Amino acid sequence: MIDARPDPDVYVVEPLLPQRLRRPSDLLRFLATLLAITGVLLLALVAKQTLNGLEKDVTEGATRLPELLSRIATFLGGAALLVVPAAFAVERVFHRDGLRVAEGLVAAILGMVLSFLIGGWIVTAAPDDLRLLMTGDRDIEPLNTLLASVIAYSTAVRISRRPTWRALMWTVIGLYVLAFFTGYQITLVGGMVTVLLGMAIGYGTLYGVGSPNTRPPGNAVVAALRKLSFSPISARRIDDDHQGSRRYAVVLKDGTSLDVTVLDRDRQVAGLPYRLWRRFRLHSETRRRAIRSLRAELEREALMAYAAQAAGASTPRLLGTSEIGTEAALLAYEHLDSRPLDEVPDADITDDLLAQIWEQIALLQIQRLAHRRLTGDGIHLDTAGRVVLTDARSGEIAAGDLLLRLDVAQLLTYLALRVGPERSVRAAAAVMGPDALAAAMPMLQRIALTRETRSALAKDKGLLGALREQIVALRPQSRVEEIRLERFKPRTLVTIIASTLAAYFLMSQLSRVNLVQVVTTANWGWSGLALLASFASFVAAALMLRGFVPEPLPLWRTVLVQFAASFVKLVAPAAVGGVAINTRYLQKRDISPGSAVASVGASQLVMMIFHIGLLLLFAYITGSSTNTSFTPSRGLVVALLAFAVLAVLLLGVPPLRRIVTERMRRLFSNVLPRLLDVIQTPIKMIEASFGTLMITLAFIVCLDACVAAFGGKLDFTTVAVVYLTANAIGSAAPTPGGLGAVEASLTLGLTVAGLPAELATSAVLLHRLLTFWLPVLPGWASFTYLQRHEAL
Repeated sequence: MIDARPDPDVYVVEPLLPQRLRRPSDLLRFLATLLAITGVLLLALVAKQTLNGLEKDVTEGATRLPELLSRIATFLGGAALLVVPAAFAVERVFHRDGLRVAEGLVAAILGMVLSFLIGGWIVTAAPDDLRLLMTGDRDIEPLNTLLASVIAYSTAVRISRRPTWRALMWTVIGLYVLAFFTGYQITLVGGMVTVLLGMAIGYGTLYGVGSPNTRPPGNAVVAALRKLSFSPISARRIDDDHQGSRRYAVVLKDGTSLDVTVLDRDRQVAGLPYRLWRRFRLHSETRRRAIRSLRAELEREALMAYAAQAAGASTPRLLGTSEIGTEAALLAYEHLDSRPLDEVPDADITDDLLAQIWEQIALLQIQRLAHRRLTGDGIHLDTAGRVVLTDARSGEIAAGDLLLRLDVAQLLTYLALRVGPERSVRAAAAVMGPDALAAAMPMLQRIALTRETRSALAKDKGLLGALREQIVALRPQSRVEEIRLERFKPRTLVTIIASTLAAYFLMSQLSRVNLVQVVTTANWGWSGLALLASFASFVAAALMLRGFVPEPLPLWRTVLVQFAASFVKLVAPAAVGGVAINTRYLQKRDISPGSAVASVGASQLVMMIFHIGLLLLFAYITGSSTNTSFTPSRGLVVALLAFAVLAVLLLGVPPLRRIVTERMRRLFSNVLPRLLDVIQTPIKMIEASFGTLMITLAFIVCLDACVAAFGGKLDFTTVAVVYLTANAIGSAAPTPGGLGAVEASLTLGLTVAGLPAELATSAVLLHRLLTFWLPVLPGWASFTYLQRHEAL
């Protein structure tokens, strides 16, 4: 729909602006309050004693108030909690803002209903710890429905934007909460959660129903241009820029044109979660400020535009800036007839054009200006074929070396996607010089590039490697240190979270079982057998590795390597630490990296085959031992069905399939030739098979002995099925050594098999003590010894 809005002699063409908008800021505040509620509850669960002491101090302080003052506070708080919102509603209705009051009433109703329902759930069905936190084990409401509804109302009517009303409202809320504390009618956690829940409901209501659109329309933009001494005669809304800012094409009275960018205040938080994530993940030199005010954004873009003009770069000239009321600002650029490089066919990108692009970047870099968005929509060509750089808002003045090199890496990658790595590097070297490309080579990382370029690289994963090869060919002797741009990888965050949950699970287990009592009450004969089995597993692992390496390896030094791997498991997932240590050990034995990886990969592949085979065998025996007919057991059927479901998920979901195939390809790419080398030596094959089989049997014997150490009785085959299943789960877990996942799986499996829960927990803790925690100290000593003797 087209709306023609006349300003004197001006015709503005733009789509009708919506009357209401869902503001991203309301959604972010809603999510932030939910996170705050979660944080308050988790903190309260962790620090119960501190919380109880704080609540006791607050309650005692409230009860020491003079009785008259306490009664006045109770009366004023209760009465004013209803009077103040009603007075604000009357004031808004007199100002013809009744719609805002209606939104507040919707939020108040939702606040009352939701707080009542959640409170009822806490009393009847919530975990005991949560119920005690919210009620203090007293017959009171976990959440105060009146307080929640009033805060929801106050949030939805945006009373916070009116300083006088805001101060009055929070004073009344404080008196009301004080009165409830003195009457022991609310807990500290219950009060905080009630306030946060009311705010969350208010913000959720605002985002759900939307807010009145306060963005200035096109005629307000024209009026602002007139104040800058421009004489517009027509204006037309064009496509928004990549950040969602409005743009207008304005024709002036003298026949020239302007390109006007409008910065709306409500758009400043758009994309904030992504920017916060990048800011949290990247080092300070590469990240951008996540939140910037409207004024700061205006000044930033204007300063970068003026600096680029002063540097002599070909950019649209900034002719003026202005605020448009309190909700927006504009930047007026001269209009240049151009088209983005994305619209230029690859065949039309000549070497001369590539040289022009790099010359413009060189002008910026001389003046220490970083563009930060060198993509196809930030580089344009005018009607004469000259290069024009746009999108100054993303840039940085007085940029450091890191940002300047990031620009080079980004442009190298983008142009390589268009014309190939060889032409991209050759054109850059002709203008920037080989040294500049060598310095930018460490920046050729996916994380350093723009979102659009990273998406394009998904279709050409070898491009960055090809660019590095081209740069190295220019400067074979150049030595450039690797630069770490990420604070952490997402995988690291997953590992930290999983480790925290695992630690919580272990602590909950330990709280039910006295670890000292576990060690002292265990039968020493069976415990000694379990310890011998644990030690035998390290010898078996050494034999397995020796069997898959045609070259000779000393037995006891290889055993020390396996102990060192047990130390590394403390900081790496179970399936990663051993592979890395063994590969490093083989390389130190003058075995080529490819052969070392292939040998370890072959051992892992055969280990996996043995593991699955033993699991199916023991599951079959377990079922058939109690059945005269040799029909498959229910456990075997369940295991096969679970395996089939897992296989369907891994092979049927494209992202999971890519992850699995890529990892398998990296690990097992050269496995077959290595296996053929081993098969040609029967002694090596026997050693490899014996070691692989003995590793699993040693751990099963250890677990079986731990069960027997506490008087438990289970069939060996049943223990084997439990261990093999739990070990598979632990290998897939992202926690160090499968921490948490192994304990949970072993405990659950033994309990299902018929052991009492406490006995199963004690057996599992002893098993993990002997196989995971006890080898850490000799593992550290082995790791240090091997490093000192340059064996690792």
